[in-house]
Amino acid sequence: MMVSFFDQFASPSFLGIPLIAVAIALPWVLFPTPPSRWVNNRLITVQTWFINRFTNQLMMPLNVGGHKWALLLASLMVFLITINVLGLLPYTFTPTTQLSLNMGLAVPLWLATVIIGMRNQPTVALGHLLPEGTPLPLIPVLIIIETISLFIRPLALGVRLTANLTAGHLLIQLIATAVFVLLPIMPTVAILTAAVLFLLTLLEVAVAMIQAYVFVLLLSLYLQENI
Repeated sequence: MMVSFFDQFASPSFLGIPLIAVAIALPWVLFPTPPSRWVNNRLITVQTWFINRFTNQLMMPLNVGGHKWALLLASLMVFLITINVLGLLPYTFTPTTQLSLNMGLAVPLWLATVIIGMRNQPTVALGHLLPEGTPLPLIPVLIIIETISLFIRPLALGVRLTANLTAGHLLIQLIATAVFVLLPIMPTVAILTAAVLFLLTLLEVAVAMIQAYVFVLLLSLYLQENI
């Protein structure tokens, strides 16, 4: 029976229980509990430094009203990085390769930024649909285009994360299959291909972290437009 390369992205189940729920809940178990001391160990110190640097960098362009989102955005980025990197381990499942999960994260957060803008400053929020100085004949067309681009934002968030992780996993599997096929036939080429596979795996780890950062960064930019 031939197995498709895309079978790795099918949500597995065990005894009727979808394991995607386990894959989503597992990262929260790995997160350390907050210690009662300021400095506990080196790992906690490095994690705290990284989260603080990221939060400062992310909140810098936002005004004081947007700083309320710091905990949510930092937690979301750490969560996405964790499940993306854990999904690169053998015999694991990456939940963020599912478009449904990514859209479930993107749509409510994007909608929250839009609702905040419409509630706090409706004139400015609606003004983004029409650039200043637009000629009168182009006003209806530009309003339609900007409205469509506004509603495409959550789709772009979810599809970008899904496509990048899916492409990376597929490429790793294709090269790994080539290594196993070439090993008994052309050992030298197989070793060179394995070296490429190792470098690609390192690149995929970087992509998993960068895509989580891009997801949260774009959300912060959408928030910046509405506060």
